[in-house]
Amino acid sequence: MKSLIVGHLGHGELILPSLIAKGLAANDRAKVRMTVLQALIRHALDPGAEPIDLSAECRAAGVDARAVRSLIDEARAVDGKVTAPGLAKFTQELRSDVEAMMDAVAAGDATAGEKAAARWSAIQATAVAADDEITNDEIAALISVSSNDGDGSLHRLVMDLHKDLNRLSAACAEETLNGAHAFGLSPEDRPMVAAFMRGVDRTRSLKFNHPGLETSAVRAGQRLAIQNDIGTTDAHIIVVTVEGTAVVVTHTDVHEERARFFASLFDYFPVRWSGLDRQNAEGIGDGSGFCLITGQYEAESSERRDAFLEALGASLVFLIDWNKARKDLRSLTGKRDAVRILDWAARNEIGHRAFLELGGSNLVAAAVRHAAAARVGFGEQLTDALGREETVDFLKTVLRVSKEALLQGWSVRVVRDEIEADLVRRFERTDNTLLTATIRQAGLAREIAARIGRYIADRQAGGTVDGPLLAAFAQRIEQKADRLIVDTRNTIARLEASQTILQLANTMEATIDELEQAAFIASLLPADLDPVILRLIADLCTAAVGGAEALASGFAAAVDVPEGQHADTEDALAAITRLAELEHAADLAERSATACVLRGHFGTETALAVVELTRVLERANDSMAMAANLLHIHVMADLSI
Repeated sequence: MKSLIVGHLGHGELILPSLIAKGLAANDRAKVRMTVLQALIRHALDPGAEPIDLSAECRAAGVDARAVRSLIDEARAVDGKVTAPGLAKFTQELRSDVEAMMDAVAAGDATAGEKAAARWSAIQATAVAADDEITNDEIAALISVSSNDGDGSLHRLVMDLHKDLNRLSAACAEETLNGAHAFGLSPEDRPMVAAFMRGVDRTRSLKFNHPGLETSAVRAGQRLAIQNDIGTTDAHIIVVTVEGTAVVVTHTDVHEERARFFASLFDYFPVRWSGLDRQNAEGIGDGSGFCLITGQYEAESSERRDAFLEALGASLVFLIDWNKARKDLRSLTGKRDAVRILDWAARNEIGHRAFLELGGSNLVAAAVRHAAAARVGFGEQLTDALGREETVDFLKTVLRVSKEALLQGWSVRVVRDEIEADLVRRFERTDNTLLTATIRQAGLAREIAARIGRYIADRQAGGTVDGPLLAAFAQRIEQKADRLIVDTRNTIARLEASQTILQLANTMEATIDELEQAAFIASLLPADLDPVILRLIADLCTAAVGGAEALASGFAAAVDVPEGQHADTEDALAAITRLAELEHAADLAERSATACVLRGHFGTETALAVVELTRVLERANDSMAMAANLLHIHVMADLSI
């Protein structure tokens, strides 16, 4: 079928060598079959004579020796005719051999082909038995070397066709050039074929056990023609023709998406691509046709032309099983991302064949079952658990590791372990990414604590303060924090992230709630507060601001702990230590304020406001200390992996 398509595209010169080879093989069979007919008539006329053994000749020519022996043994002469079971089939096979020889001659020499066709038309009436009998005269006409009209016998036609085939074979003698089957090349053709084959050989190993990438090249008039069969799909062919520095690429494919993908790989060359046309050719395929895309490249120099030819050759391996790889990847991520991954794999000369050799989507499914079964629910895609970009990056890693594994001879078990380890790291990184939400929470807590601190400082300085404004500000921040915690909890639930992170987020939410309550109470403080009380409240606010800053610093450092940076671990642990110190300072300030109230002579409203404010601020500091303990647990868990 590939030969039919190449001929349909107008590049018959590329298939001539293979047609000649087939014609010469058919010549061998035809001569044996004519010898069999001679032996058959002899045996029919003299059944008692020892039959001629043609087993060796049959085997050498690829003819069924046992069928031939049976045909000769059962031949009988009756009323001037020879009969034998299977004779009609045998002469039909002889006819097919002759027609194969004629096809090859016609492809290489149209004039000789026309003459042979005219002779064959005259001979056909006697060339094939309609049933399992044939007259002695008909057999004689078939196998005789001469006839009354000089060239009217089949035997003579076969001899003349053989001469034509030998002449054509000598004219396009085959050589191997850098792995390509080359025919009739001129000296200027050789660098171009070598450039194309450099590309093919550079990436050939990436097809692994898949057949394909056979290349032929032939000089046809003013142009060099190169053909590559790519893989095993019948209608999947590339033909490249070169005249001077002009290159024309003709690519046929049964998959339109793959044809588009092929064209996209050469965006760094100014190739003019035709639209995708669906072609049909008589005798090709099931009638559904194939896609045809044509690219024209006018190179500014022979160097750029050869660079393009090399790029063409290197790209072909990435078309083998492309659609199968696209379907496998599409089951793991989106359709567009599947093509994006294949594009990346081709441009980085990684490919997808190793991925398919190792199981394709089943390889990834096994990794998910072993390493993240609790993270990815039944029927879910990886993107639901890892996110789109992280999933794309993971699948790129799978393709890269698969390639390296097969090229270096790793066992499948090692490959699976490598992929599972990468998947685990990505889920851990997802956990730590969620810590960024707690960093934002710490920042919101600091905003409220700092605003309360400034409010108290203004009271200490005797400045004008606006209590309702403070309360309204804290309420807005608390509402923003509420929206953040809802999103964070949903993400944690969807990804089934670490419970420690969930506890951290909840603890930070509690901290913000306490600080919002503190801002509300602070906004209601009496105007004539004792300076000592104001100083103690200010100390509690300072501790709260410091605690929120330390937590934000610790969370940020903890995000990078899994990457193995020792400094990040030290920063996280230092923040935890700082929180403990601040919590202790807040305890002392709260107790001092309580003692001051109990020993003094404050009104009931003032006493209640001071005690409640200092306790709420102390609870906020306690909550941040609890968050520090959870952060310590998280960091230690990362260090133990």
